[in-house]
Amino acid sequence: MLIKIKQGWEVPEASVTPERLVFNRRGMLKGLGLTALTGALASCDNSSSVAQSAPPGGSGAAPQAVQAAQAASSADPTAKLYPVKRNPAYVLDRPLTNESIIASYNNYYEFNSSKDVVAEAQALPIRPWEISIEGMVDKPFKTDFDSLIKLMPLEERLYRHRCVETWSFTAAWSGFPMKALVDYAKPSSGAKYVVMKSFMNPNFAPGEKQPWYPWPYTEGLTIAEATHDMAFMVTGAYGKPLLKQNGAPLRLATPWKYGFKSAKGIQRFIFTDKRPVTYWQQLAQEEYGFWANVNPKVPHPRWSQDSETSLTTGARVPTLLFNGYAAQVAGLYANLQAEPLYM
Repeated sequence: MLIKIKQGWEVPEASVTPERLVFNRRGMLKGLGLTALTGALASCDNSSSVAQSAPPGGSGAAPQAVQAAQAASSADPTAKLYPVKRNPAYVLDRPLTNESIIASYNNYYEFNSSKDVVAEAQALPIRPWEISIEGMVDKPFKTDFDSLIKLMPLEERLYRHRCVETWSFTAAWSGFPMKALVDYAKPSSGAKYVVMKSFMNPNFAPGEKQPWYPWPYTEGLTIAEATHDMAFMVTGAYGKPLLKQNGAPLRLATPWKYGFKSAKGIQRFIFTDKRPVTYWQQLAQEEYGFWANVNPKVPHPRWSQDSETSLTTGARVPTLLFNGYAAQVAGLYANLQAEPLYM
């Protein structure tokens, strides 16, 4: 008889957040300059929004826009790769969030400063999509997303997602371990960090014309974090290619960190021995640091982090250390107690 012992991070599948609430949440800094911007909230997905402004089950996009986004996804040249096999090691202890929530609750400042980005995001051309491997690697090179994905070991994982603004969801992400990408890049032994930079295309992303934002969106991980089993490159969701409003064709998921670490629309991977200054650090370094690990006992300078609102159920629930993944990732930070690990 097979006896399954649950891991401390496992979330019941019934608790995964619906997809539509995850896909549209960027609306708080409209019309603000840099001074006002630095006082704003950082987002879970490249940007900022107020949790209370998006009630569970609500939609920031018209149903027609969501349907249009899904139709565009079905025409994706990689659609035949999905659905992919679920990795049973990554399960949930709470319900899976409905797909419609993930597809419509989303911030994406590259397009606009409201949560309603679904329609605008559809204008972004994502084919061809160049991927550039740069910096301290054996040989810098460029490839395209459709070629890259065919070389990667695709799987589905059920992950929690915790926003710094104290809301959360669960999602069924498809993609591949980031370690596979790092191995493919062949970084030199001296590389300590991998920097990720998102697309720059202001002709289709009008938010990138706003000079008070430090475009392109920049994030980074240590090599140890990037090669950890939990770090995941997302290419799809809920058995389909990733929608544009969610960061298609390629975004990051680091579920033990606040969501603003999860860069979307990534095009450049730069290996370096210098710690990068990330997007939110440039905007408000006193509030948003490099590490951004979830810790309910370390408040944001302006609000508590001890609980969160589930977009799946609407309930207020306690926040867990490392978002419930402490058993897996705490060892990454064993000798870094002097660092501000939880900003």
